[in-house]
Amino acid sequence: MSTTSGTEASPAQRRVLLLVHTGRAEAVRSAELAHRKLTDAGMRVCMLDHEHAEFARSGVSLDPIEVVEAGDDAAKGVELILVLGGDGTLLRGAELARPAGAPLLGVNLGHVGFLAEAERKDLATTVRAVVNRDYAVEERMTLDVAVYNGGRADAQPPIRGWALNDATLEKAASPRMLEMVLEVDGRPLSRWGCDGVVCATPTGSTAHAFSAGGPIVWPEVEALLVVPLSAHALFARPLVVSENRTVALEVLPGTTNGVLWCDGRRMVELPAGARIEVSRGALPVRLARLQLAAFTDRLVAKFELPVTGWRGRNEHADGV
Repeated sequence: MSTTSGTEASPAQRRVLLLVHTGRAEAVRSAELAHRKLTDAGMRVCMLDHEHAEFARSGVSLDPIEVVEAGDDAAKGVELILVLGGDGTLLRGAELARPAGAPLLGVNLGHVGFLAEAERKDLATTVRAVVNRDYAVEERMTLDVAVYNGGRADAQPPIRGWALNDATLEKAASPRMLEMVLEVDGRPLSRWGCDGVVCATPTGSTAHAFSAGGPIVWPEVEALLVVPLSAHALFARPLVVSENRTVALEVLPGTTNGVLWCDGRRMVELPAGARIEVSRGALPVRLARLQLAAFTDRLVAKFELPVTGWRGRNEHADGV
């Protein structure tokens, strides 16, 4: 860890890690505004080394700034990670936040931005809430994933990963379908010929699983979703199982190879015969919330759902 300018931060000084989608001009401008307001309030702003280098190459100087090395310890000791970008940037932030236990606060600069708590137009208000500690923190369930590339009989230790949104098994670049068996708690449930399977958390139910026809699950419901992709089978409906269950997917020998994506960011190649076990994650991801609005209202706002004509329950309280 190094400091590019200014005096060394005292132990009591509050620190915020600024995570930026550096490929977007509006994100860079937003970072300048957030940095200025945070430092004016006496807080210390941190930035990943490679992002700071990109800012420097583009001629943008954030001063003072504390440059931290990217990795599991990047968010150690920070009060909060302020993310400026879309859901992809926030998922990148989750990789830093989870081991450190730091909450994430996303400012949406993308399209739907379902994981983000605020929009760009509200950035000044958002930064003020951070300064005033005017936010709540909620924990979101994650998934732990173990990959046995030779099946359970493989002598090699499993490849382990995790996901906040989803772990998705997909066929590799082949026109053939994946042939696989779904298992729940050690018992086989069904065999599918398919393009893949999405295993999602409630947080991820509005992402890939939703586009594949899966249900939307309220965040406080702790469950694991299993959503097949273009499955050719009689029993191929999305499933919702208890968070205490372990779901396994076995890629049958003789079928095409596959790949496993965790949150669309971390990939593991899967040869025929591989086995993937998915269970509730040991560590949650913490999200900062500025206002505890009903999840129903967030769905309406993010998906621009038509609710015209709703008169409200107060008008119906007398039974009219």
